[in-house]
Amino acid sequence: MWLYGGGEKKLRKEFIWLVLIGIVILIIVVGAEWMKVGQSEKPKSLVMTLKNSALTSRAFTWYTESPNAASILQLVKGKNQDFDGQDVITITGSTTKVDVGNNHEQGAHKAEVTGLESGTVYSYRVGSGKDKEWSTTVSFTTESEEMEEFTFINVADSQGITELDFDLWGKTMNKAFEIFPTAQFIVHNGDLTEEPEDEVAWDQFFGKAKNWLTQVPFMPVTGNHDEVKGLADRYTSHFNLPDNGANGSIEGTTYSFDYGSAHIAVLNTESNIKEQTKWLEKDLAGTDKQWKIVAMHRGAYGGKTYNKVDDWVSIFDQYDVDLVLQGHNHEYSRSYPLCDGKIVGDGGNIVNDREGTVYVVTNTAGQKFNEKKDDQFYHQVHFQNQKQMFAGITIQADTLTFQAYDIDGEKLDEFVIQH
Repeated sequence: MWLYGGGEKKLRKEFIWLVLIGIVILIIVVGAEWMKVGQSEKPKSLVMTLKNSALTSRAFTWYTESPNAASILQLVKGKNQDFDGQDVITITGSTTKVDVGNNHEQGAHKAEVTGLESGTVYSYRVGSGKDKEWSTTVSFTTESEEMEEFTFINVADSQGITELDFDLWGKTMNKAFEIFPTAQFIVHNGDLTEEPEDEVAWDQFFGKAKNWLTQVPFMPVTGNHDEVKGLADRYTSHFNLPDNGANGSIEGTTYSFDYGSAHIAVLNTESNIKEQTKWLEKDLAGTDKQWKIVAMHRGAYGGKTYNKVDDWVSIFDQYDVDLVLQGHNHEYSRSYPLCDGKIVGDGGNIVNDREGTVYVVTNTAGQKFNEKKDDQFYHQVHFQNQKQMFAGITIQADTLTFQAYDIDGEKLDEFVIQH
């Protein structure tokens, strides 16, 4: 009997332990699911863009795991402010359901605020409007009317697949802002991810550079990995961009915007070339800005030429475009100043009096490098250093200074355009 009783006690203890272990496991699983549900409507992939005047407006896009979350933007004047006062600006935006595969939908959210004060710091957050469903509060500064000098950053072809790929992209942006800490916006020359339908890649793209993409306007160019077979739905769902582009183009893939004394036209080399040609001429003819800059993906004069855009080049010549920023070739390429397909100027690193247009490819901000292509007649600087690169472009009065750096912070090229 004693042996039997002892065995019974032992079994009872084991049973109790099994029950306790089961309860702990259940608590962990339920807790994890609860946290997952709690985070499902937390904003992710938050990015700020310019849609209207940089002096008085900003536009925002973010995603949530839940396709039904509301789209609320809140702003308050000042840095690191809370949202408990009476001076909070509240904007209700739009929510679109996006099929991200595996029978799963997420929410794409867009909102824009106008009527802001120029040269002013604002703090903002986005979310569903419910507690614990807001983004982290971040700040930005609107363009100042008295601004005499500004800098922007140019990158291209982050084009990642894995998290490690996007680590490189994030480090490139960190180094760019370390060297150009006052940069007012970013121009990315296309191919943001390898596969546009891979939402995890988008999460990594925005996540690894969130310190910058949430505080500084990010202006993207459509590349051949962003528009595929005439579709760019996932790409355009991630950005709230100007709707002033060419007729027949996918909205958000062609547009122009002003900042300070610069007018920047963004072109899409993947489709609707002829209509963009008409739009480009009208767009450049209609600006009174001193500096004219174009951003596009496939280079008119990059590692190699892209003949489909020859008509664009003629318009660049006609309207004295100063600088064309390009991507696609995954190497560093800078042309001599060109006009009518010929080299102009004295062959130095200073371009004077709108004598020609300079075409640049700032290598890549991601993991992919191409072999250096053959030098062409138009190449003034041409190399492959197998390192991520970026450029800072500074405009002050009659001078534009272009400086290209690698991920280690080494300056590899510099030139000046003077009017």
